[in-house]
Amino acid sequence: MIINYGRSGRRLLAATIAGILIFTFQVAGASENDTTVSHQESEFDPGTMIIEHITDAHEWHILTLGETHVSIPLPVILYSNGKLDVFLSSKFHHGHDAYKGYRLEAEGENKGKIINEETGELPLDLSITKNIASMLISMVLIIVIFISIGKSYVRRKGLPPKGLQSLLEPLILFIRDDVAKTSIGEKNYEKFLPYLLTIFFFIFFNNLLGLVPFFPGGVNLTGNIGVTMVMALFTFIITSFSANKNYWVHIVNTPGVPWWLKIPVPLMPVVELMGVFTKPFVLMVRLFANITAGHIIVLGFMSLIFIFGNMNPAIGYGVSVVSVAFAVFMGLLEILVAFIQAYVFTLLSALYFGMAMEEHH
Repeated sequence: MIINYGRSGRRLLAATIAGILIFTFQVAGASENDTTVSHQESEFDPGTMIIEHITDAHEWHILTLGETHVSIPLPVILYSNGKLDVFLSSKFHHGHDAYKGYRLEAEGENKGKIINEETGELPLDLSITKNIASMLISMVLIIVIFISIGKSYVRRKGLPPKGLQSLLEPLILFIRDDVAKTSIGEKNYEKFLPYLLTIFFFIFFNNLLGLVPFFPGGVNLTGNIGVTMVMALFTFIITSFSANKNYWVHIVNTPGVPWWLKIPVPLMPVVELMGVFTKPFVLMVRLFANITAGHIIVLGFMSLIFIFGNMNPAIGYGVSVVSVAFAVFMGLLEILVAFIQAYVFTLLSALYFGMAMEEHH
């Protein structure tokens, strides 16, 4: 067991270092093409590089080789003036050309968005962006994995788990026994278990995919506040519609609170009602902030190499050792954070469900 664990640890460390180095080469290639109007020579802009890596895009950038950008074009679906236009993002040629009266803005307040050249307005954008493509990939991955595990349970009924089943069964049992049962209770936990398992593995798998610096990984999906907002909204809706009479009574007329905090000014009911909306808000912001911060820290370490390298190549080489070491450490730490953030989101959702279903004592 000790030998196997050691080998697994070394493989994980090697994979993390390889990923960091690949990402460094990608940043190096991209930095050679970051130019400004007032400078003839290329100048590395860490802020622009970091923002481009953590935000959404209409194409999936793979790497840059010299002046050649290697990327996967994604479908652009626009609805404007009663007309639906569908084409690939490659028609924009990385924002240099317009197509069918539309232009991909490269700067300004609408940077990264598609506008109508004639009116200057933003059309209804239903495009398959990088975040959406990554989400679809992760959904297919989760469906394939868990259908395979479900078939294994049926086929190997009464036998010990094997393969993917043995790998993920501890996590499934952990969410069932230590999260759902303890937070919601033996009586009601089964009703919420499918949602809790779905939300946990969706966040966990996408957190891990976001740490992989090459296709199909490297997308900051769970660091997108729109994605975290929808997941928090699901938790809010399920909590609100599952809540019993006792839950709402505690909000409107909290037991044990002095009457002068309820009448004539309903201070406590207002505070309790605000708590109903702040709970999903906290879910949304916590996941978004933690995952985005992790990406920014790693990108910041990588940026130091090229910032100091522009001053003096020798200093850049010296700083690269420290930067890569810290980036590897952060990469390993982010693997732990990937699990913790999925666990925290799932645990808090289960606690909210348990509070909504709690019976009067």
